[in-house]
Amino acid sequence: MKQPTKPFALCVDNSDYKASLIPGKVYPIIPDPIAAKDDFVRIVDESGEDYLYHKSYFLFVDFPPVVKKRILALTHVG
Repeated sequence: MKQPTKPFALCVDNSDYKASLIPGKVYPIIPDPIAAKDDFVRIVDESGEDYLYHKSYFLFVDFPPVVKKRILALTHVG
């Protein structure tokens, strides 16, 4: 997999990471081309630290600029 083209990851499965990921929550993706080659994405999870997760836990989404700005302001990423 190459780096996701959409800047956000919508969690659709937290079965192995109940304390770290919230289903339905949108997480900004931190670009990591090396991890992407192995089908992983880097996000800041509920611990407040950035970690790698397999892409299968997410759907990749984008939003209009005003929504992007608001999400990034809420998450302090970007």
